Amino acid sequence: MEADKLKDEIFIQNCPIRNIFSRISDKWSILTIFTLEQIPVMRFGELQRTIPDISQKMLTVTLRTLEQDGIVKRQVYAQIPPKVEYSLTPRGLSLLPHLNSLIYWAKDQMDSIMKDRKRNESKD
Repeated sequence: MEADKLKDEIFIQNCPIRNIFSRISDKWSILTIFTLEQIPVMRFGELQRTIPDISQKMLTVTLRTLEQDGIVKRQVYAQIPPKVEYSLTPRGLSLLPHLNSLIYWAKDQMDSIMKDRKRNESKD
């Protein structure tokens, strides 16, 4: 019964669950989280080189959003030049199994989805 109630709530426009989904489900957030899974502590430039098609502005916005939601930790070191490192928090680490399930599903379905897209494009 509780699961049904939650499913109904996500259709409400200001549902907090829906808000969280919107913040973690975009491609840059997912790629950033997976990058930090592979290399647990990274500096900004390292992240940007690892995700080469992300702009500096978009990476900044993504990291800020993930930090605000407690998924990414930003560690600033008081030194010159300034040093800032990013890592996943326990909350971010707890998200990984769920994102990994989504990745495995996408990989498993990829070929059939691409065939469906191609077939549907030919109908247009």
